[in-house]
Amino acid sequence: MKRLAQIVGVVFLIAGIAGFIPALCPNGLLLGAFAVNGMHNIVHILSGILALAMSFGTEALARTYFRIVGVVYALVTVLGFVAGGGGMLMGIAMNMADNFLHLAFAVFFLWAGFLWRSGRLPTRGGPAPA
Repeated sequence: MKRLAQIVGVVFLIAGIAGFIPALCPNGLLLGAFAVNGMHNIVHILSGILALAMSFGTEALARTYFRIVGVVYALVTVLGFVAGGGGMLMGIAMNMADNFLHLAFAVFFLWAGFLWRSGRLPTRGGPAPA
């Protein structure tokens, strides 16, 4: 669980930093698909820092990260779909691609936080022990 939180933290940091690189965000769309602005990028960076910080604690703390962030992303997903396909949500630029990505994050994070029973990621030698 801790390793997974570290991976998620690094991915969020990279996404947040990438959002500030104009060449990666033509017309305000990260990789040409996901709406971003300064606030959106800061949220990603803070999410990454939080994931990394909690990953250096106990397994239970890392699991708590996924539970909290999973619930937050579920709420953001619902608000995003209710608000529609494009525009702003609490100062954060969002579009339909973001809504579907947030849905995927919510499902994965909730699964990791509440349903995943293994404390370790699978290795190349086979599945993780139960």
